[in-house]
Amino acid sequence: MAAPRTASPRRPPAPRWPRLLLSLLLLLLLPAPSEGLGHSAELAFAVEPSDDVAVPGQPVVLGCKVEGTPPVRITWRKNGVELAESTHSTLLANGSLLIHHFRLERGGSPSDEGDYECVAQNRFGLVVSRKARIQAATMSDFHVHPQATVGEEGGVARFQCQIHGLPKPLITWEKNRVPIDTDNERYTLLPKGVLQITGLRAEDSGVFHCVASNIASVRISHGARLTVSGSGSGAYKEPTILVGPENLTLTVHQTAVLECVATGNPRPIVSWSRLDGRPIGVEGIQVLGTGNLIISDVTVQHSGVYVCAANRPGTRVRRTAQGRLVVQAPAEFVQHPQSISRPAGTTAMFTCQAQGEPPPHVTWLKNGQVLGPGGHVRLKNNNSTLTISGIGPEDEAIYQCVAENSAGSSQASARLTVLWAEGLPGPPRNVQAVSVSSTEVRVSWSEPMVNTKEIIGYVLHIRKAADPPELEYQEAVSKSTFQHLVGDLEPSTAYSFYIKAYTPRGASSASMPTLASTLGEAPAPPPLSVRVLGSSSLQLLWEPWPRLAQHEGGFKLFYRPASKASFTGPILLPGTVSSYNLSQLDPRVVYEVKLLAYNQHGDSNATVRFVSLRGASERTALSPPCDCRKEDAANQTSTTGIVIGIHIGVTCIIFCVLFLLFGQRGRVLLCKDVENQLSPPQGPRSQRDPGILALNGVGRGERGQLGRGEKCVDAKELEQLFPPAGVVGPPGSRPTDPTAPVPCEETQLSTLPLQGFGPLDRRATEAKTPCTGPVAALLPLDSGPNLLGKGQVTQLSEAPAAQPAHSGQ
Repeated sequence: MAAPRTASPRRPPAPRWPRLLLSLLLLLLLPAPSEGLGHSAELAFAVEPSDDVAVPGQPVVLGCKVEGTPPVRITWRKNGVELAESTHSTLLANGSLLIHHFRLERGGSPSDEGDYECVAQNRFGLVVSRKARIQAATMSDFHVHPQATVGEEGGVARFQCQIHGLPKPLITWEKNRVPIDTDNERYTLLPKGVLQITGLRAEDSGVFHCVASNIASVRISHGARLTVSGSGSGAYKEPTILVGPENLTLTVHQTAVLECVATGNPRPIVSWSRLDGRPIGVEGIQVLGTGNLIISDVTVQHSGVYVCAANRPGTRVRRTAQGRLVVQAPAEFVQHPQSISRPAGTTAMFTCQAQGEPPPHVTWLKNGQVLGPGGHVRLKNNNSTLTISGIGPEDEAIYQCVAENSAGSSQASARLTVLWAEGLPGPPRNVQAVSVSSTEVRVSWSEPMVNTKEIIGYVLHIRKAADPPELEYQEAVSKSTFQHLVGDLEPSTAYSFYIKAYTPRGASSASMPTLASTLGEAPAPPPLSVRVLGSSSLQLLWEPWPRLAQHEGGFKLFYRPASKASFTGPILLPGTVSSYNLSQLDPRVVYEVKLLAYNQHGDSNATVRFVSLRGASERTALSPPCDCRKEDAANQTSTTGIVIGIHIGVTCIIFCVLFLLFGQRGRVLLCKDVENQLSPPQGPRSQRDPGILALNGVGRGERGQLGRGEKCVDAKELEQLFPPAGVVGPPGSRPTDPTAPVPCEETQLSTLPLQGFGPLDRRATEAKTPCTGPVAALLPLDSGPNLLGKGQVTQLSEAPAAQPAHSGQ
């Protein structure tokens, strides 16, 4: 071990007077704001105050240098309040502030600690510097003292002390009241107050003290004795990490110390890596002692989780520990705002982009006062863009962008010059807005009082009265027009309007704004869908309309069996409701459901739906509740179901093939029948091709055969759903007089086989239209070629389905 150096008596740090006097001398040599600064029409800071730590009773100098057009007046603020002139502080000629004797709050006198700002002003505007925080130097007592420890020869010993101070105390160590020899490679001193001793020897035994010092004071910890015992047994010991890295939060350019102390026999190898797999790098990286990672001049890219690994040599046995490093960066500007000149009445825009970690918050100042959105001022893109519309003389100022985060703040300024041309027209007069309809408002105005000859047009500014100014939009109007119809507005909504006159030299001032509300109207029909919940219940679904509640509106619901004349209802529902359930319905009946929306202006058209519960009731009857008693029975049922499913699948495939074959044959016959029907008759009616009769109608005798052979549709089922008008008797009975006229006010449903309906009998039946009431004929979906188009199953006709249709002869 190298011989320890001779200890010298510990003295407090030298006073700060020489450094302060040198700083004061340099600041006094800086030119005053009025000397040689006339070259800049801007007002900006060349030097801004910075954070500092002061010793009570000693002087403090806060630097400030301003460039701008003289005369420039400089003042200072403390915690946002302007500092008054006093004998305690002096404003130097160059704008810096000298505090003669820094003081803490004592005996009623205020403390000099706080946030200081330099304020500069000339005839163009006012700017404020970044905030500089001045704090008093302090030193606390040790809250962690080193502890006595015992180690074996060749082992590792570690001492630690912790103390708070401002500025951060410098930590050194003494052994037996003598400073540790820092040239000894076995002794590692970490800045955070840790002493590591590796490869212990008998001469390392002694009493160790931690010494902390800064400009405020010096503190010495309690002593901790190190006892080094005899050499170890040499037995194998698993690698162990005694101390792993801690989580650290630092600011850029500081030094990160990630500690890792490992022990074991044989001595483990310590390595470092990043948890995200990125390389640690080599620049500014060093390993201190036997495994401590030191990162000098840290940047944001160094942030991450670092892993310390202790490996047994020659094996894969390892132990790990990890710690997170967070590096913060003070706000700095990527894009500074630029000074601009704009004609009066136009729009001025400043852009300011800052970066930092964490992301900085941006605020704007106008002549030193916080500027928020409102009126004609808009802030967008996280306050990075400042827009001032319709600028006037009152908007001419110096605007500052201030970016701030937990690591620091920065500011940049720019000037807005408003060009006010002579001879601009005055604001338009007598602006009035009158509602024309639910979507239109007519705006009228009169010419300005003065300077109207150069007017080239008007611009009307429009926005909803409840919207912020940034949602305003404009419409241009001819110079010879003094009224404008604004369309595409929302019903029952208040709007704000104002207008400007434009000339080649600029715009006039804005007219007085006026308000108008569009007229109301009845709402549109609501979309409605129906879901069958069971054999006796329905769920009605639609979209909620919150605006209905704002206009004393909602929904009205009606329902009835389709065969009855009167509805049940109305059921009144609020505009925020989007569903309603109908229960205790008759599963044998077709229901008509009607939904409409209403407000104070009236009812909408109704949305009507027809729905039948028969399918749900039949499915319920075909699917009785399962009676699962034993697990074996369940397995047997499952196997049986699989077999049945296979048979059903094969059967479906066979039916599909047959359907395709017969469908192709039906189309060929159909085309042939149409051709024969359109050709002139070649013989008596009795000798005609029966295909014509099949195309244009079916006789009474043939109708029964068709029903038995092809089963186009279940007539009994349809007649039960929709009983024909005038039929008295059990369901399924036919009308006694097929030629009787059908009443116009009733909706009739009848069935036709698809092959028995063609273009000619449509024309024939349309010629026999005795009334305007619709009669619906339901066509089966699966009955071969569809003359009405794919997927169309309902055809309006003028004759009952039971009456055959004949071609004209």
